[in-house]
Amino acid sequence: MNQARRAYEAAATHRTERDQEADVFRRATGALKAARDADPLQRVRALADNRRLWLTVTDLMRDPLNALPAELRAGIVSVGFVVQREMDRDSPDFDFLISINENIAAGLSGRA
Repeated sequence: MNQARRAYEAAATHRTERDQEADVFRRATGALKAARDADPLQRVRALADNRRLWLTVTDLMRDPLNALPAELRAGIVSVGFVVQREMDRDSPDFDFLISINENIAAGLSGRA
């Protein structure tokens, strides 16, 4: 376990915060892709992880100490609400959720 922690810390020092944030979205996207046609339990887990990600993102955007421009923060919160509504549906559109996450990851990586 110690070795894994050291490896993570070493990797994190060579990558920007934005790259690390993009990786979080990529990981959630990978789970959604794997769960898209999987058993119900895997789908629920992937959606729960994506929900936690988006709840965290929207909370961070509402933080008054957040240095991002107000318009950008408001836009991200709006996207978060759309994602939450989609995940609340009886049959969420996984392709839509994947697309949103991919776009956010690309924006964080400077590839948008």
